[in-house]
Amino acid sequence: MLDDGVPHRTPPETGMSDSLTIPCAHCAALNRVPAERLTQQPRCGRCHQALFSGAPVMLTPANFEAVTGKGDLPVLVDFWAPWCGPCLGFAPTYAQAASAMEPRLRLAKLDTEAHPQLAQRYGIRSIPTLIMLNHGRETARQSGALNAAQLRQFIDTALARG
Repeated sequence: MLDDGVPHRTPPETGMSDSLTIPCAHCAALNRVPAERLTQQPRCGRCHQALFSGAPVMLTPANFEAVTGKGDLPVLVDFWAPWCGPCLGFAPTYAQAASAMEPRLRLAKLDTEAHPQLAQRYGIRSIPTLIMLNHGRETARQSGALNAAQLRQFIDTALARG
């Protein structure tokens, strides 16, 4: 189910007739959305929440697999902790990137203190660490806080690699 909205973001580079599978961060339902409707604020067919909020998705064990592995959009995950000074300093830059980059890709955050099993699964040794996932497969990794230009460069390079 889709609601019309004001287009303000650049959709992924797909053919106009293509549909993308977009997982809902709220209920983990998979939604098929025509590429040309991605910028029109699509909503989940099950829970009716917005599929894109312009903010990073907060990951938990309950939604991690759906958000990072079942959708067609690449997902950039920020592995962070609430006690980490560089993580907290990087958070506003990351939030701005989420607003600017959706629906080209989805940005998400995982609290490594609250969910250490997921951090361990990805071998997180320092935070913040950014990992680009495409269909659940790691395609790029960067440790350390970045400024806006560095983050944009990392994203562009990671997306070009696929």
